[in-house]
Amino acid sequence: MPPVVIAYLGAHFLSLLGNGLAAVALPLIVLQTTGSPLGVSAVSAATAVPAVIVGLSAGVVLDRYNRRNFSIIADIISAAAVAAIPLVDLLWGLNLSWFIALAIIGSFGDVPGMTAREILVPAVARHSGMRLERVVGLRQSMTSMALVIGPAAAGTLLALFEGSTVLLLVAATSVTAALLTALVPHRFGRIDTRGAEREPVWTQLTAGAAVLRRSRFLTGTVGLTVGLATVVGGLQGLILPLYFSVIERPDLLGFILTALAVGMLAGTSVYAGIGTRRTRRFWMATALTGTTVGFLTMATLISPLVVLAGAALLGLTNALQGAVVGVLQAERTPEQTRGRVLSLQNALLQVAAPAGIAVAGIVAEYGSPTAAALALVGAWLMILAVVLASRALTDLEPRGQTVVDQ
Repeated sequence: MPPVVIAYLGAHFLSLLGNGLAAVALPLIVLQTTGSPLGVSAVSAATAVPAVIVGLSAGVVLDRYNRRNFSIIADIISAAAVAAIPLVDLLWGLNLSWFIALAIIGSFGDVPGMTAREILVPAVARHSGMRLERVVGLRQSMTSMALVIGPAAAGTLLALFEGSTVLLLVAATSVTAALLTALVPHRFGRIDTRGAEREPVWTQLTAGAAVLRRSRFLTGTVGLTVGLATVVGGLQGLILPLYFSVIERPDLLGFILTALAVGMLAGTSVYAGIGTRRTRRFWMATALTGTTVGFLTMATLISPLVVLAGAALLGLTNALQGAVVGVLQAERTPEQTRGRVLSLQNALLQVAAPAGIAVAGIVAEYGSPTAAALALVGAWLMILAVVLASRALTDLEPRGQTVVDQ
Protein backbone atom coordinates (compact mmCIF):
# COMPACT_ATOMS: atom_id res chain seq x y z
CA MET A 1 0.00 0.00 0.00
CA PRO A 2 1.44 3.45 -0.90
CA PRO A 3 2.80 5.40 2.10
CA VAL A 4 0.51 8.36 1.39
CA VAL A 5 -2.55 6.12 1.72
CA ILE A 6 -1.22 4.72 5.01
CA ALA A 7 -0.69 8.28 6.31
CA TYR A 8 -4.17 9.36 5.23
CA LEU A 9 -5.91 6.30 6.73
CA GLY A 10 -3.85 6.56 9.90
CA ALA A 11 -4.86 10.20 10.36
CA HIS A 12 -8.51 9.33 9.76
CA PHE A 13 -8.40 6.46 12.27
CA LEU A 14 -6.62 8.41 15.01
CA SER A 15 -8.88 11.42 14.67
CA LEU A 16 -12.00 9.26 14.98
CA LEU A 17 -10.41 7.26 17.80
CA GLY A 18 -9.87 10.49 19.71
CA ASN A 19 -13.50 11.45 19.14
CA GLY A 20 -14.61 8.02 20.39
CA LEU A 21 -12.49 8.29 23.51
CA ALA A 22 -13.76 11.79 24.21
CA ALA A 23 -17.39 10.78 23.65
CA VAL A 24 -17.13 8.37 26.59
CA ALA A 25 -14.63 10.17 28.81
CA LEU A 26 -15.97 13.73 28.67
CA PRO A 27 -19.53 13.02 29.91
CA LEU A 28 -18.12 11.03 32.83
CA ILE A 29 -15.67 13.79 33.72
CA VAL A 30 -18.41 16.44 33.48
CA LEU A 31 -20.61 14.28 35.70
CA GLN A 32 -17.84 13.76 38.26
CA THR A 33 -17.02 17.48 38.30
CA THR A 34 -20.53 18.96 38.38
CA GLY A 35 -22.31 16.07 40.09
CA SER A 36 -25.33 16.66 37.88
CA PRO A 37 -26.62 14.67 34.87
CA LEU A 38 -28.13 17.98 33.73
CA GLY A 39 -24.60 19.28 33.34
CA VAL A 40 -23.86 16.59 30.77
CA SER A 41 -27.04 17.49 28.87
CA ALA A 42 -26.20 21.19 29.02
CA VAL A 43 -22.76 20.65 27.46
CA SER A 44 -24.25 18.51 24.70
CA ALA A 45 -27.09 20.95 23.96
CA ALA A 46 -24.86 24.02 24.06
CA THR A 47 -22.54 22.62 21.41
CA ALA A 48 -25.20 21.31 19.00
CA VAL A 49 -26.09 24.63 17.35
CA PRO A 50 -22.48 25.90 17.07
CA ALA A 51 -21.46 22.56 15.55
CA VAL A 52 -24.10 22.89 12.83
CA ILE A 53 -23.24 26.54 12.09
CA VAL A 54 -19.51 25.84 12.02
CA GLY A 55 -20.07 22.79 9.82
CA LEU A 56 -22.04 24.78 7.27
CA SER A 57 -19.62 27.71 7.26
CA ALA A 58 -16.59 25.43 6.94
CA GLY A 59 -17.78 24.38 3.49
CA VAL A 60 -17.01 27.84 2.10
CA VAL A 61 -13.48 27.69 3.51
CA LEU A 62 -12.94 24.15 2.22
CA ASP A 63 -13.87 25.28 -1.29
CA ARG A 64 -11.46 28.21 -1.21
CA TYR A 65 -8.37 27.04 0.66
CA ASN A 66 -6.14 23.97 0.75
CA ARG A 67 -8.15 21.10 2.19
CA ARG A 68 -5.15 19.19 3.48
CA ASN A 69 -4.02 22.23 5.51
CA PHE A 70 -7.54 22.72 6.82
CA SER A 71 -7.61 19.12 8.07
CA ILE A 72 -4.36 19.70 9.97
CA ILE A 73 -5.66 22.91 11.56
CA ALA A 74 -8.94 21.24 12.55
CA ASP A 75 -7.13 18.41 14.38
CA ILE A 76 -4.92 20.91 16.20
CA ILE A 77 -8.00 22.87 17.34
CA SER A 78 -9.61 19.66 18.61
CA ALA A 79 -6.42 18.72 20.47
CA ALA A 80 -6.09 22.16 22.05
CA ALA A 81 -9.72 22.21 23.24
CA VAL A 82 -9.39 18.82 24.94
CA ALA A 83 -5.92 19.46 26.40
CA ALA A 84 -7.14 22.76 27.85
CA ILE A 85 -9.58 20.98 30.18
CA PRO A 86 -6.97 19.55 32.61
CA LEU A 87 -4.96 22.78 32.28
CA VAL A 88 -7.95 24.93 33.28
CA ASP A 89 -8.66 22.53 36.14
CA LEU A 90 -5.10 22.95 37.38
CA LEU A 91 -5.03 26.76 37.11
CA TRP A 92 -8.56 27.90 37.96
CA GLY A 93 -10.73 24.87 38.63
CA LEU A 94 -13.36 23.49 36.29
CA ASN A 95 -17.05 24.33 36.30
CA LEU A 96 -19.93 23.91 33.87
CA SER A 97 -19.18 27.20 32.07
CA TRP A 98 -15.63 26.07 31.28
CA PHE A 99 -16.86 22.72 29.94
CA ILE A 100 -19.37 24.45 27.65
CA ALA A 101 -16.86 27.03 26.41
CA LEU A 102 -14.17 24.46 25.61
CA ALA A 103 -16.70 22.13 23.98
CA ILE A 104 -17.81 24.96 21.69
CA ILE A 105 -14.17 25.64 20.76
CA GLY A 106 -13.74 21.94 20.02
CA SER A 107 -16.70 22.05 17.64
CA PHE A 108 -14.61 24.28 15.37
CA GLY A 109 -12.41 21.27 14.70
CA ASP A 110 -14.65 18.19 14.76
CA VAL A 111 -17.09 18.51 11.84
CA PRO A 112 -14.80 20.63 9.59
CA GLY A 113 -11.93 18.18 10.10
CA MET A 114 -14.12 15.18 9.28
CA THR A 115 -15.37 16.91 6.13
CA ALA A 116 -11.88 17.94 5.02
CA ARG A 117 -10.59 14.37 5.22
CA GLU A 118 -13.63 13.11 3.34
CA ILE A 119 -13.01 15.58 0.53
CA LEU A 120 -9.38 14.45 0.20
CA VAL A 121 -10.37 10.88 -0.75
CA PRO A 122 -10.49 11.37 -4.57
CA ALA A 123 -7.08 13.06 -4.59
CA VAL A 124 -5.53 10.33 -2.43
CA ALA A 125 -6.91 7.63 -4.73
CA ARG A 126 -5.89 9.48 -7.88
CA HIS A 127 -2.30 10.22 -6.88
CA SER A 128 -1.68 6.84 -5.25
CA GLY A 129 -2.98 4.86 -8.22
CA MET A 130 -5.49 2.93 -6.09
CA ARG A 131 -9.10 2.39 -7.04
CA LEU A 132 -11.48 4.83 -5.39
CA GLU A 133 -13.62 1.92 -4.15
CA ARG A 134 -10.68 0.42 -2.30
CA VAL A 135 -9.61 3.67 -0.65
CA VAL A 136 -13.18 4.43 0.45
CA GLY A 137 -13.59 0.87 1.71
CA LEU A 138 -10.38 1.07 3.71
CA ARG A 139 -11.40 4.43 5.14
CA GLN A 140 -14.75 2.99 6.20
CA SER A 141 -12.88 0.08 7.79
CA MET A 142 -10.83 2.55 9.83
CA THR A 143 -14.09 4.22 10.88
CA SER A 144 -15.51 0.89 12.06
CA MET A 145 -12.33 -0.02 13.92
CA ALA A 146 -12.39 3.33 15.71
CA LEU A 147 -16.02 2.75 16.70
CA VAL A 148 -15.11 -0.67 18.12
CA ILE A 149 -11.89 0.32 19.89
CA GLY A 150 -12.74 3.86 21.09
CA PRO A 151 -15.50 3.22 23.67
CA ALA A 152 -13.82 0.07 25.03
CA ALA A 153 -10.44 1.80 25.29
CA ALA A 154 -12.02 4.80 27.04
CA GLY A 155 -13.54 2.59 29.72
CA THR A 156 -10.24 0.80 30.30
CA LEU A 157 -8.21 4.00 30.41
CA LEU A 158 -10.60 5.66 32.84
CA ALA A 159 -10.26 2.63 35.12
CA LEU A 160 -6.46 2.85 35.03
CA PHE A 161 -5.76 6.58 34.94
CA GLU A 162 -7.17 9.89 36.09
CA GLY A 163 -9.53 11.76 33.79
CA SER A 164 -6.93 14.45 33.04
CA THR A 165 -4.47 11.82 31.82
CA VAL A 166 -7.10 10.29 29.54
CA LEU A 167 -7.91 13.69 28.05
CA LEU A 168 -4.23 14.30 27.34
CA LEU A 169 -4.14 10.96 25.53
CA VAL A 170 -7.18 12.06 23.51
CA ALA A 171 -5.38 15.27 22.57
CA ALA A 172 -2.31 13.24 21.58
CA THR A 173 -4.37 11.23 19.08
CA SER A 174 -5.52 14.44 17.38
CA VAL A 175 -1.99 15.85 17.29
CA THR A 176 -0.69 12.60 15.79
CA ALA A 177 -3.49 12.70 13.22
CA ALA A 178 -2.40 16.21 12.24
CA LEU A 179 1.22 15.06 11.89
CA LEU A 180 0.20 12.15 9.66
CA THR A 181 -1.93 14.44 7.49
CA ALA A 182 1.13 16.68 7.13
CA LEU A 183 2.81 13.74 5.34
CA VAL A 184 0.17 13.98 2.62
CA PRO A 185 1.57 16.19 -0.18
CA HIS A 186 0.32 19.78 -0.19
CA ARG A 187 -0.92 19.51 -3.78
CA PHE A 188 -3.53 16.91 -2.76
CA GLY A 189 -5.58 19.63 -1.08
CA ARG A 190 -5.37 22.34 -3.72
CA ILE A 191 -8.54 23.86 -5.12
CA ASP A 192 -8.98 26.25 -8.02
CA THR A 193 -10.45 29.44 -6.48
CA ARG A 194 -10.81 31.40 -9.70
CA GLY A 195 -14.13 33.23 -9.68
CA ALA A 196 -14.96 32.39 -6.07
CA GLU A 197 -14.07 35.89 -4.83
CA ARG A 198 -16.64 37.43 -7.18
CA GLU A 199 -19.51 35.54 -5.57
CA PRO A 200 -21.48 37.11 -2.69
CA VAL A 201 -20.94 35.40 0.67
CA TRP A 202 -24.55 34.24 0.87
CA THR A 203 -24.28 32.67 -2.60
CA GLN A 204 -21.19 30.78 -1.48
CA LEU A 205 -22.91 29.59 1.69
CA THR A 206 -25.96 28.32 -0.19
CA ALA A 207 -24.08 26.79 -3.11
CA GLY A 208 -24.12 23.34 -1.51
CA ALA A 209 -27.89 23.40 -1.14
CA ALA A 210 -28.21 24.65 -4.73
CA VAL A 211 -26.15 21.73 -6.02
CA LEU A 212 -28.36 19.32 -4.07
CA ARG A 213 -31.52 20.86 -5.51
CA ARG A 214 -30.23 20.39 -9.05
CA SER A 215 -29.12 16.78 -8.54
CA ARG A 216 -31.59 14.00 -7.81
CA PHE A 217 -28.69 11.67 -7.17
CA LEU A 218 -27.03 13.85 -4.51
CA THR A 219 -30.36 14.72 -2.90
CA GLY A 220 -31.19 11.02 -2.72
CA THR A 221 -27.87 9.90 -1.26
CA VAL A 222 -27.80 12.69 1.31
CA GLY A 223 -31.39 11.83 2.25
CA LEU A 224 -30.48 8.18 2.71
CA THR A 225 -27.41 9.03 4.80
CA VAL A 226 -29.24 11.45 7.10
CA GLY A 227 -32.31 9.18 7.35
CA LEU A 228 -30.15 6.22 8.29
CA ALA A 229 -28.33 8.25 10.95
CA THR A 230 -31.66 9.40 12.39
CA VAL A 231 -33.01 5.87 12.78
CA VAL A 232 -29.75 4.40 14.09
CA GLY A 233 -29.44 7.32 16.52
CA GLY A 234 -32.93 6.70 17.89
CA LEU A 235 -32.35 2.97 18.25
CA GLN A 236 -28.92 3.25 19.79
CA GLY A 237 -29.49 6.35 21.89
CA LEU A 238 -32.89 5.58 23.41
CA ILE A 239 -34.77 2.45 22.36
CA LEU A 240 -32.08 -0.14 23.07
CA PRO A 241 -31.10 1.32 26.48
CA LEU A 242 -34.81 1.53 27.37
CA TYR A 243 -35.52 -2.03 26.20
CA PHE A 244 -32.67 -3.58 28.16
CA SER A 245 -33.59 -1.53 31.18
CA VAL A 246 -37.18 -2.81 31.01
CA ILE A 247 -36.07 -6.45 30.84
CA GLU A 248 -33.49 -5.72 33.57
CA ARG A 249 -30.49 -6.74 31.46
CA PRO A 250 -28.56 -3.49 30.88
CA ASP A 251 -25.37 -5.54 30.73
CA LEU A 252 -26.42 -6.85 27.30
CA LEU A 253 -26.47 -3.42 25.66
CA GLY A 254 -22.71 -3.48 25.16
CA PHE A 255 -22.95 -6.77 23.25
CA ILE A 256 -25.53 -5.29 20.87
CA LEU A 257 -23.42 -2.22 20.16
CA THR A 258 -20.37 -4.43 19.66
CA ALA A 259 -22.32 -6.60 17.19
CA LEU A 260 -23.30 -3.45 15.29
CA ALA A 261 -19.70 -2.23 15.15
CA VAL A 262 -18.25 -5.62 14.22
CA GLY A 263 -20.87 -5.94 11.47
CA MET A 264 -19.75 -2.55 10.13
CA LEU A 265 -16.13 -3.66 10.18
CA ALA A 266 -17.02 -6.83 8.26
CA GLY A 267 -19.03 -4.87 5.69
CA THR A 268 -16.30 -2.34 5.00
CA SER A 269 -13.68 -5.10 4.78
CA VAL A 270 -15.80 -6.95 2.21
CA TYR A 271 -16.25 -3.84 0.09
CA ALA A 272 -12.58 -2.87 0.30
CA GLY A 273 -11.59 -6.38 -0.80
CA ILE A 274 -14.08 -7.26 -3.53
CA GLY A 275 -16.09 -4.08 -4.11
CA THR A 276 -15.06 -3.82 -7.76
CA ARG A 277 -15.98 -7.43 -8.59
CA ARG A 278 -19.71 -6.74 -8.57
CA THR A 279 -21.73 -3.82 -9.88
CA ARG A 280 -22.57 -0.88 -7.68
CA ARG A 281 -26.23 -1.60 -8.28
CA PHE A 282 -25.71 -5.04 -6.72
CA TRP A 283 -24.01 -3.59 -3.63
CA MET A 284 -26.61 -0.86 -3.22
CA ALA A 285 -29.53 -3.27 -3.59
CA THR A 286 -27.90 -5.63 -1.09
CA ALA A 287 -27.25 -2.78 1.33
CA LEU A 288 -30.74 -1.30 1.20
CA THR A 289 -32.42 -4.68 1.53
CA GLY A 290 -30.20 -5.79 4.40
CA THR A 291 -30.50 -2.47 6.20
CA THR A 292 -34.29 -2.59 6.05
CA VAL A 293 -34.40 -6.22 7.25
CA GLY A 294 -31.94 -5.36 10.02
CA PHE A 295 -34.08 -2.45 11.18
CA LEU A 296 -37.25 -4.56 11.16
CA THR A 297 -35.55 -7.40 13.04
CA MET A 298 -34.26 -5.07 15.76
CA ALA A 299 -37.58 -3.20 16.00
CA THR A 300 -39.48 -6.35 16.98
CA LEU A 301 -37.58 -6.46 20.31
CA ILE A 302 -38.65 -10.09 20.57
CA SER A 303 -35.56 -11.19 22.44
CA PRO A 304 -31.96 -10.08 23.01
CA LEU A 305 -30.75 -12.76 20.58
CA VAL A 306 -33.02 -11.47 17.80
CA VAL A 307 -31.92 -7.89 18.47
CA LEU A 308 -28.28 -9.05 18.36
CA ALA A 309 -28.80 -10.71 14.96
CA GLY A 310 -30.54 -7.63 13.61
CA ALA A 311 -27.74 -5.37 14.85
CA ALA A 312 -25.06 -7.50 13.16
CA LEU A 313 -26.98 -7.48 9.86
CA LEU A 314 -27.63 -3.74 10.14
CA GLY A 315 -23.96 -3.03 10.79
CA LEU A 316 -22.86 -5.14 7.82
CA THR A 317 -25.25 -3.65 5.29
CA ASN A 318 -25.06 -0.12 6.69
CA ALA A 319 -21.31 -0.23 6.05
CA LEU A 320 -21.85 -1.43 2.48
CA GLN A 321 -24.29 1.41 1.83
CA GLY A 322 -21.90 3.97 3.32
CA ALA A 323 -19.04 2.72 1.16
CA VAL A 324 -21.04 2.81 -2.09
CA VAL A 325 -22.48 6.24 -1.33
CA GLY A 326 -19.01 7.52 -0.40
CA VAL A 327 -17.58 6.43 -3.75
CA LEU A 328 -20.47 7.89 -5.73
CA GLN A 329 -20.45 11.22 -3.91
CA ALA A 330 -16.69 11.53 -4.41
CA GLU A 331 -17.11 10.95 -8.15
CA ARG A 332 -20.20 13.03 -8.81
CA THR A 333 -20.05 16.02 -6.51
CA PRO A 334 -18.65 19.03 -8.43
CA GLU A 335 -15.08 19.79 -7.37
CA GLN A 336 -15.75 23.50 -6.82
CA THR A 337 -18.60 22.90 -4.37
CA ARG A 338 -17.63 19.57 -2.82
CA GLY A 339 -16.74 21.18 0.50
CA ARG A 340 -20.10 22.91 0.82
CA VAL A 341 -22.13 19.86 -0.25
CA LEU A 342 -20.42 17.52 2.21
CA SER A 343 -20.40 20.16 4.94
CA LEU A 344 -24.16 20.49 4.54
CA GLN A 345 -24.56 16.72 4.81
CA ASN A 346 -22.30 16.47 7.85
CA ALA A 347 -24.04 19.41 9.52
CA LEU A 348 -27.39 17.67 9.04
CA LEU A 349 -25.84 14.53 10.56
CA GLN A 350 -25.17 16.52 13.75
CA VAL A 351 -28.90 16.87 14.34
CA ALA A 352 -29.96 13.49 12.89
CA ALA A 353 -29.32 11.38 15.99
CA PRO A 354 -30.89 13.88 18.41
CA ALA A 355 -33.94 14.04 16.11
CA GLY A 356 -34.23 10.26 16.13
CA ILE A 357 -33.92 10.17 19.91
CA ALA A 358 -36.58 12.90 20.25
CA VAL A 359 -39.07 11.04 18.02
CA ALA A 360 -38.41 7.74 19.77
CA GLY A 361 -38.75 9.37 23.18
CA ILE A 362 -42.15 10.88 22.40
CA VAL A 363 -43.56 7.62 21.02
CA ALA A 364 -42.08 5.55 23.86
CA GLU A 365 -43.49 7.95 26.46
CA TYR A 366 -47.06 7.45 25.26
CA GLY A 367 -46.67 3.96 23.80
CA SER A 368 -43.92 1.37 24.22
CA PRO A 369 -40.31 0.74 23.18
CA THR A 370 -41.56 -1.53 20.39
CA ALA A 371 -43.94 1.16 19.11
CA ALA A 372 -41.09 3.69 19.13
CA ALA A 373 -38.82 1.30 17.22
CA LEU A 374 -41.50 0.59 14.63
CA ALA A 375 -42.13 4.34 14.24
CA LEU A 376 -38.48 4.86 13.37
CA VAL A 377 -38.52 1.97 10.92
CA GLY A 378 -41.66 3.48 9.35
CA ALA A 379 -39.77 6.75 8.88
CA TRP A 380 -36.92 4.85 7.21
CA LEU A 381 -39.34 3.08 4.85
CA MET A 382 -40.88 6.41 3.84
CA ILE A 383 -37.46 7.95 3.15
CA LEU A 384 -36.42 4.89 1.15
CA ALA A 385 -39.66 4.93 -0.85
CA VAL A 386 -39.23 8.61 -1.73
CA VAL A 387 -35.61 8.13 -2.83
CA LEU A 388 -36.45 5.09 -4.96
CA ALA A 389 -39.47 6.81 -6.50
CA SER A 390 -37.30 9.81 -7.43
CA ARG A 391 -35.09 7.46 -9.50
CA ALA A 392 -32.04 8.99 -7.83
CA LEU A 393 -30.32 5.58 -7.73
CA THR A 394 -30.97 4.41 -11.29
CA ASP A 395 -27.52 5.28 -12.68
CA LEU A 396 -24.80 4.08 -10.31
CA GLU A 397 -22.12 2.62 -12.55
CA PRO A 398 -18.84 4.46 -13.31
CA ARG A 399 -18.97 7.29 -15.82
CA GLY A 400 -15.24 7.55 -16.24
CA GLN A 401 -12.98 9.99 -14.40
CA THR A 402 -15.27 12.83 -13.45
CA VAL A 403 -13.07 14.47 -10.80
CA VAL A 404 -10.43 16.76 -12.26
CA ASP A 405 -7.15 17.17 -10.41
CA GLN A 406 -6.59 20.77 -9.49
